[in-house]
Amino acid sequence: MPMVAIVLAALVALLHVYFLVLEMFFWTKPLGRKAFGLKADFAEQSKTLAANQGLYNGFLAAGLAWGLMQGVAGAGKPWLVFFLGCVIVAGVYGAATVSRKILFVQAVPAALALAAVLAL
Repeated sequence: MPMVAIVLAALVALLHVYFLVLEMFFWTKPLGRKAFGLKADFAEQSKTLAANQGLYNGFLAAGLAWGLMQGVAGAGKPWLVFFLGCVIVAGVYGAATVSRKILFVQAVPAALALAAVLAL
């Protein structure tokens, strides 16, 4: 069971690294605009806000990585619970305010990882 928790939490961390890259470096590029369904002028106008959002996603990834390095069943468990909880809240809020797709891309994987961590 620890391996399932490790894999799921690592997947959530990697997703947030991907979100960081998209939002901080590719927001105005074709890849970022396609991922978020943005028009070029809006992407250009909002790139600073997107970079800030990407930075926060990086903090989530860093917190999850820290928890994983401490051990899912040991000292890292509270870290993982906290950061996975933060990801779930962010995903639910994003789904309610931006797109329901965020629920499935962000909140559901985090909820599965949290369930696996709590089962340890």
